[in-house]
Amino acid sequence: MPLPKGSNPNHPKLGSSIKVEPIRTKKAISGIKQLLSGSPRDLCLFTLGINTAYRANELLSLKAGQVRYLGVGDVIDLKQSKTDRYRLVTLNSKAVSVIQSLLRSRAFEDEDYLFWSLHGPVLQVPTVTNMVKRWCRLVGLRGHYGSHTLRKTWGYWQYKRHTPIPLVMEAFGHKSQQQTMAYLGIQPKDVARIFEMEL
Repeated sequence: MPLPKGSNPNHPKLGSSIKVEPIRTKKAISGIKQLLSGSPRDLCLFTLGINTAYRANELLSLKAGQVRYLGVGDVIDLKQSKTDRYRLVTLNSKAVSVIQSLLRSRAFEDEDYLFWSLHGPVLQVPTVTNMVKRWCRLVGLRGHYGSHTLRKTWGYWQYKRHTPIPLVMEAFGHKSQQQTMAYLGIQPKDVARIFEMEL
């Protein structure tokens, strides 16, 4: 039975929002890839999302002709939806592999969107949000997940491998390191941990 309007305890209060989380374990990432192995479209969307740091709507804007002939080390140049600036992303082997698998899975014209929908020419961001929530739930993750989870996962693993925050900030198109750290949910305890080194 549906709850009366405004009484859902899991819905954010007016003016607030729920921040989605990155995927913090390689096991969960592998589990989702295995889950999506039978769907070239969904596997490509997930893999590109966690390997490029593009926003969902930027990924959804990709057309077959933009990526058909790209190889490892080639660049995608997409306009960022929030800033109207172009951001270059260099493709790694996993990104190229899933793009090529997707292109082989059906006949794409150059003007066709890579991530088509059964209900229109292209998937919409709310649909991607629901897809990511479902994938995370199916591999046993608990928490808040959505379309930004893909982008945040890329940033989280860059942080884990000690990529300098200014580089991550530049890749995200953020205006400050503080914005990047808040976006990734880097807590004060994580910052405090860097002072544990003894000289």
